[in-house]
Amino acid sequence: MRQDRTGRPPAEWCATPNAMRLNRLVRMSRRDVLLGGLGLSVAGLLSPAQADTQAPAEKDSEVGRFMAVSQRLTDRDVLDSRIGTALYAGIVHANPNRAAKVQALHTLLEDSKPATAADFARAAEHADPALKDVIHEILTGWYRGVADNKVVVYRSALMFDITKDAIYPKTYAAGGPFYWTSKPPEVDRPTGSPALSPSPFVIEPT
Repeated sequence: MRQDRTGRPPAEWCATPNAMRLNRLVRMSRRDVLLGGLGLSVAGLLSPAQADTQAPAEKDSEVGRFMAVSQRLTDRDVLDSRIGTALYAGIVHANPNRAAKVQALHTLLEDSKPATAADFARAAEHADPALKDVIHEILTGWYRGVADNKVVVYRSALMFDITKDAIYPKTYAAGGPFYWTSKPPEVDRPTGSPALSPSPFVIEPT
């Protein structure tokens, strides 16, 4: 395989910084989920060959449940599974009991078949108030691109997708000199009410 002077294949050194970060996180997430999913008792009972064949399937099912929950919470039919894998690994790494909470959300999703994200969020908080924090973490991951206090993605964060007709990601100038002095396009005022109960206001360090 052809490599550059650093010994990396072209698929890596020709990629964008965002793609390189995502690829590293996906590789790390596979390792973290596999290691976190194997208990000492299971490791003692299974041979190495059995562990290698069963752990990836278990990881895939966990990420699959996370993706299904994420699609309903974002009201989107399609989400990037690579980003989902990295987000799930970060959320579980920061708080290992989140895996069980995601499972609970998926069970509720399958049982109640909510029609919208708001319906799902209300039902989840009603079933278990602790699920509200998990929902916040999932949505923070997808919309801000952050999990476990680390940036997973930037340009692909959903906060930029929903405003792409008016606001560009802060990576480069989007127009000529003083383009920001022009009046931005009009947007409709949001309607409806919050699906979840109020949470404490937290000021994050900058």
